[in-house]
Amino acid sequence: MAKPLMAKATAVWLVDNTTLTFKQVADFCGLHELEVQGIADGDVAAGVKGFDPIANNQLTQEEIEKGEKDPLHKLKLKFNPAAVGEEKRRGPRYTPLSKRQDRPAAILWLVKFHPELTDGQISKLVGTTKPTIQAIRERTHWNIANIQPIDPVALGLCKQSELDLAVQKAAAKKAADGAVMSDDERRKLVSTEQSLSMEAEPKIPTAIEGLETFTLGGDPRDEGTDGKQDEEFLDADSFFNLPESGDEDEQP
Repeated sequence: MAKPLMAKATAVWLVDNTTLTFKQVADFCGLHELEVQGIADGDVAAGVKGFDPIANNQLTQEEIEKGEKDPLHKLKLKFNPAAVGEEKRRGPRYTPLSKRQDRPAAILWLVKFHPELTDGQISKLVGTTKPTIQAIRERTHWNIANIQPIDPVALGLCKQSELDLAVQKAAAKKAADGAVMSDDERRKLVSTEQSLSMEAEPKIPTAIEGLETFTLGGDPRDEGTDGKQDEEFLDADSFFNLPESGDEDEQP
């Protein structure tokens, strides 16, 4: 939904000059209802001069009157050419100074776990430059030995929904190209919710890999025998019945 220009100043004017509810003003200006209540109490936007939305061609008097009569009515922004594209982000994503040192770790994580992402997608996700991404891909970055891969979502450099959208686009492109993906690659190319709902693929531990066809059986050296020898060993009495000796009854 499009928002008015100078939203907070517009909210100040609506609170001072109309009987609209706090929710109506908050929805129209893109603010929180408690923030609008703070404006009414004088705790928020102190000293901000009200911005008349009627005089600035953003609202009509008829629209305000409808809102005052019906508390459930949502105000509709009047078309204003000056507001077109106001919310569209221009240029690369702005990264706060406190988080810029974390970008190489996020880039390395994306390169390692999502190699299907293009440099342009990574640049939009973490707000970096393509030469930096290329240096980390080729491991020629000056600090590559000390960089540890960290999830950019955990670092606060992008949202999980933005990352999911990027990998979904990569999945669609890879499917359109007809590439065959393994289960691990397929899990990387889906959203987090879809990946968590998938059943785990059973895997054989590396320590016993190659022994999956091993079966317990008899000694191959006994092949061809009639089995009588095994029966003798399986008879417990044969181990305890000692041969009789004729010398036991003789007296010295």
